[in-house]
Amino acid sequence: MSASSSSLPTPASAVDTAAPASTVVGTDPSSAAVGTDPRPAVGTEAPTAAGTGAGAPTAAELLDFVRRTAEDSALVASLPLDPEGRTWLRLDGPGGSEAWLISWPPGTGTGWHDHAESTGAFTVAAGGLREHSLAARLPTDGWRTLELSEGIDRTRLLATGQGRAFGRHHVHEVLNESGHEHAVSVHAYYPPLPQIRRYSRTGAVLRLEQTERPEDWQ
Repeated sequence: MSASSSSLPTPASAVDTAAPASTVVGTDPSSAAVGTDPRPAVGTEAPTAAGTGAGAPTAAELLDFVRRTAEDSALVASLPLDPEGRTWLRLDGPGGSEAWLISWPPGTGTGWHDHAESTGAFTVAAGGLREHSLAARLPTDGWRTLELSEGIDRTRLLATGQGRAFGRHHVHEVLNESGHEHAVSVHAYYPPLPQIRRYSRTGAVLRLEQTERPEDWQ
Protein backbone atom coordinates (compact mmCIF):
# COMPACT_ATOMS: atom_id res chain seq x y z
CA MET A 1 0.00 0.00 0.00
CA SER A 2 1.20 3.54 -0.65
CA ALA A 3 1.32 6.01 2.19
CA SER A 4 -1.58 8.40 1.85
CA SER A 5 -4.19 10.24 3.86
CA SER A 6 -7.91 10.38 3.18
CA SER A 7 -11.07 11.59 4.89
CA LEU A 8 -14.25 9.70 5.58
CA PRO A 9 -17.65 11.26 4.84
CA THR A 10 -20.25 11.14 7.55
CA PRO A 11 -21.83 7.64 7.52
CA ALA A 12 -25.09 6.17 8.67
CA SER A 13 -25.85 3.45 11.18
CA ALA A 14 -24.38 0.33 12.72
CA VAL A 15 -26.90 -2.32 13.75
CA ASP A 16 -27.06 -3.92 17.19
CA THR A 17 -28.63 -6.53 17.86
CA ALA A 18 -24.66 -23.72 20.06
CA ALA A 19 -22.12 -25.84 19.19
CA PRO A 20 -19.67 -28.65 20.02
CA ALA A 21 -16.13 -27.48 20.60
CA SER A 22 -13.11 -28.70 18.74
CA THR A 23 -9.83 -29.44 20.49
CA VAL A 24 -8.03 -26.21 19.67
CA VAL A 25 -7.22 -24.33 22.89
CA GLY A 26 -4.66 -21.57 23.29
CA THR A 27 -3.69 -18.34 25.00
CA ASP A 28 -3.72 -14.71 23.89
CA PRO A 29 -5.62 -15.06 20.59
CA SER A 30 -4.95 -11.51 19.49
CA SER A 31 -6.77 -12.05 16.21
CA ALA A 32 -9.58 -14.35 17.26
CA ALA A 33 -11.82 -11.71 18.62
CA VAL A 34 -11.49 -10.83 18.19
CA GLY A 35 -12.03 -10.52 15.03
CA THR A 36 -9.55 -6.61 4.46
CA ASP A 37 -10.94 -5.24 -1.43
CA PRO A 38 -9.58 -2.66 -3.55
CA ARG A 39 -12.69 -0.48 -3.81
CA PRO A 40 -12.04 3.07 -2.57
CA ALA A 41 -15.68 3.98 -1.97
CA VAL A 42 -16.85 4.56 1.61
CA GLY A 43 -20.38 3.53 2.54
CA THR A 44 -22.50 2.75 5.52
CA GLU A 45 -21.74 -0.24 7.72
CA ALA A 46 -24.58 -2.64 8.40
CA PRO A 47 -25.00 -6.39 8.82
CA THR A 48 -25.46 -8.07 5.48
CA ALA A 49 -25.74 -11.64 4.30
CA ALA A 50 -22.70 -13.48 5.53
CA GLY A 51 -21.99 -15.02 2.17
CA THR A 52 -23.42 -15.46 -1.30
CA GLY A 53 -22.94 -19.19 -1.65
CA ALA A 54 -25.80 -21.62 -1.23
CA GLY A 55 -26.32 -22.39 2.42
CA ALA A 56 -24.00 -19.66 3.69
CA PRO A 57 -25.11 -18.46 7.14
CA THR A 58 -26.49 -14.95 7.37
CA ALA A 59 -25.44 -12.40 9.98
CA ALA A 60 -28.72 -13.05 11.80
CA GLU A 61 -27.97 -16.78 11.88
CA LEU A 62 -24.48 -16.15 13.21
CA LEU A 63 -25.96 -13.96 15.93
CA ASP A 64 -28.47 -16.66 16.85
CA PHE A 65 -25.65 -19.21 17.01
CA VAL A 66 -23.43 -17.14 19.32
CA ARG A 67 -26.38 -16.36 21.59
CA ARG A 68 -27.36 -20.01 21.92
CA THR A 69 -23.74 -21.01 22.48
CA ALA A 70 -23.32 -18.38 25.18
CA GLU A 71 -26.21 -20.01 27.06
CA ASP A 72 -24.30 -23.31 27.30
CA SER A 73 -23.02 -22.89 30.84
CA ALA A 74 -21.02 -26.15 30.79
CA LEU A 75 -19.16 -25.09 27.66
CA VAL A 76 -18.46 -21.62 29.01
CA ALA A 77 -17.20 -23.09 32.30
CA SER A 78 -14.86 -25.46 30.41
CA LEU A 79 -12.72 -22.59 29.09
CA PRO A 80 -9.53 -22.20 31.16
CA LEU A 81 -9.03 -18.68 32.51
CA ASP A 82 -5.58 -17.10 32.59
CA PRO A 83 -4.99 -13.88 34.56
CA GLU A 84 -2.12 -12.96 32.23
CA GLY A 85 -3.87 -13.14 28.87
CA ARG A 86 -6.86 -14.17 26.83
CA THR A 87 -7.60 -17.86 26.28
CA TRP A 88 -9.77 -19.35 23.60
CA LEU A 89 -11.50 -22.46 22.33
CA ARG A 90 -12.24 -23.08 18.66
CA LEU A 91 -15.86 -24.07 17.97
CA ASP A 92 -17.73 -25.65 15.09
CA GLY A 93 -19.73 -22.76 13.65
CA PRO A 94 -22.81 -23.11 11.46
CA GLY A 95 -22.45 -23.52 7.71
CA GLY A 96 -18.65 -23.64 7.73
CA SER A 97 -18.26 -20.44 9.74
CA GLU A 98 -15.30 -19.79 12.04
CA ALA A 99 -16.28 -19.60 15.72
CA TRP A 100 -14.46 -18.99 19.00
CA LEU A 101 -15.14 -19.00 22.73
CA ILE A 102 -12.83 -16.37 24.25
CA SER A 103 -11.98 -15.26 27.78
CA TRP A 104 -10.90 -11.72 28.63
CA PRO A 105 -8.91 -11.05 31.81
CA PRO A 106 -9.62 -7.71 33.51
CA GLY A 107 -8.24 -4.79 31.55
CA THR A 108 -7.58 -6.61 28.27
CA GLY A 109 -8.72 -5.70 24.77
CA THR A 110 -8.18 -6.24 21.07
CA GLY A 111 -7.03 -2.89 19.75
CA TRP A 112 -8.62 -1.48 16.59
CA HIS A 113 -9.02 -4.03 13.79
CA ASP A 114 -11.35 -5.20 11.03
CA HIS A 115 -12.51 -8.56 9.67
CA ALA A 116 -11.96 -8.23 5.92
CA GLU A 117 -14.78 -9.70 3.84
CA SER A 118 -16.27 -11.64 6.74
CA THR A 119 -19.59 -10.92 8.35
CA GLY A 120 -19.71 -11.67 12.05
CA ALA A 121 -21.47 -11.66 15.39
CA PHE A 122 -20.54 -11.94 19.04
CA THR A 123 -22.34 -12.31 22.37
CA VAL A 124 -21.13 -11.92 25.95
CA ALA A 125 -21.46 -15.18 27.90
CA ALA A 126 -20.12 -13.86 31.23
CA GLY A 127 -19.08 -10.48 32.56
CA GLY A 128 -19.28 -7.45 30.30
CA LEU A 129 -17.47 -6.00 27.28
CA ARG A 130 -17.35 -2.56 25.72
CA GLU A 131 -17.17 -2.15 21.94
CA HIS A 132 -15.92 1.00 20.23
CA SER A 133 -16.69 0.93 16.51
CA LEU A 134 -16.80 3.08 13.39
CA ALA A 135 -20.17 3.43 11.68
CA ALA A 136 -18.62 3.60 8.22
CA ARG A 137 -16.96 1.31 5.74
CA LEU A 138 -13.33 2.26 5.26
CA PRO A 139 -11.55 2.28 1.92
CA THR A 140 -10.09 -1.20 1.75
CA ASP A 141 -6.79 -0.43 0.08
CA GLY A 142 -4.43 2.33 -0.97
CA TRP A 143 -3.93 4.15 2.34
CA ARG A 144 -1.79 4.06 5.46
CA THR A 145 -3.39 6.88 7.45
CA LEU A 146 -6.98 8.04 7.42
CA GLU A 147 -8.59 11.10 9.00
CA LEU A 148 -11.97 10.11 10.41
CA SER A 149 -14.99 12.37 10.06
CA GLU A 150 -16.89 13.58 13.08
CA GLY A 151 -19.91 11.60 14.22
CA ILE A 152 -18.84 8.13 13.10
CA ASP A 153 -17.78 6.79 16.50
CA ARG A 154 -20.11 4.38 18.25
CA THR A 155 -19.75 2.80 21.67
CA ARG A 156 -21.86 0.16 23.39
CA LEU A 157 -21.57 -1.71 26.65
CA LEU A 158 -22.63 -5.34 26.31
CA ALA A 159 -23.64 -7.19 29.48
CA THR A 160 -24.03 -10.95 29.88
CA GLY A 161 -26.45 -12.25 27.25
CA GLN A 162 -26.15 -9.22 24.98
CA GLY A 163 -24.54 -9.28 21.55
CA ARG A 164 -24.49 -7.81 18.07
CA ALA A 165 -23.99 -8.68 14.42
CA PHE A 166 -21.95 -6.69 11.90
CA GLY A 167 -21.22 -6.55 8.20
CA ARG A 168 -18.05 -6.77 6.15
CA HIS A 169 -15.07 -4.50 6.87
CA HIS A 170 -16.41 -3.70 10.33
CA VAL A 171 -13.79 -1.72 12.27
CA HIS A 172 -13.89 -1.91 16.06
CA GLU A 173 -12.08 -2.63 19.30
CA VAL A 174 -13.44 -4.74 22.16
CA LEU A 175 -12.44 -4.21 25.80
CA ASN A 176 -13.00 -5.75 29.21
CA GLU A 177 -12.94 -2.63 31.36
CA SER A 178 -13.54 -4.47 34.62
CA GLY A 179 -10.77 -4.18 37.16
CA HIS A 180 -11.44 -7.59 38.72
CA GLU A 181 -13.76 -9.78 36.63
CA HIS A 182 -13.04 -12.01 33.66
CA ALA A 183 -15.41 -11.77 30.70
CA VAL A 184 -16.22 -14.58 28.28
CA SER A 185 -17.69 -14.17 24.81
CA VAL A 186 -18.64 -16.21 21.73
CA HIS A 187 -17.72 -15.03 18.22
CA ALA A 188 -18.56 -16.33 14.73
CA TYR A 189 -17.44 -15.19 11.27
CA TYR A 190 -18.36 -16.18 7.74
CA PRO A 191 -16.51 -16.77 5.57
CA PRO A 192 -13.69 -17.83 7.92
CA LEU A 193 -11.41 -14.83 8.44
CA PRO A 194 -9.11 -14.41 5.39
CA GLN A 195 -7.14 -11.65 7.07
CA ILE A 196 -7.35 -8.99 9.75
CA ARG A 197 -6.04 -5.46 9.48
CA ARG A 198 -4.84 -3.87 12.72
CA TYR A 199 -4.79 -0.14 13.38
CA SER A 200 -3.52 2.42 15.85
CA ARG A 201 -5.55 5.52 16.55
CA THR A 202 -4.61 9.00 17.74
CA GLY A 203 -7.62 11.28 17.97
CA ALA A 204 -9.30 11.31 14.56
CA VAL A 205 -6.33 9.70 12.78
CA LEU A 206 -6.42 5.97 12.10
CA ARG A 207 -3.20 4.31 10.95
CA LEU A 208 -2.81 0.86 9.42
CA GLU A 209 -0.13 -0.97 11.40
CA GLN A 210 -0.17 -4.56 10.13
CA THR A 211 -2.14 -7.21 8.30
CA GLU A 212 -2.51 -10.69 9.79
CA ARG A 213 -3.51 -13.90 8.04
CA PRO A 214 -4.89 -17.19 9.43
CA GLU A 215 -1.45 -18.72 9.92
CA ASP A 216 -0.70 -15.90 12.38
CA TRP A 217 -3.40 -16.88 14.84
CA GLN A 218 -4.27 -20.54 14.22
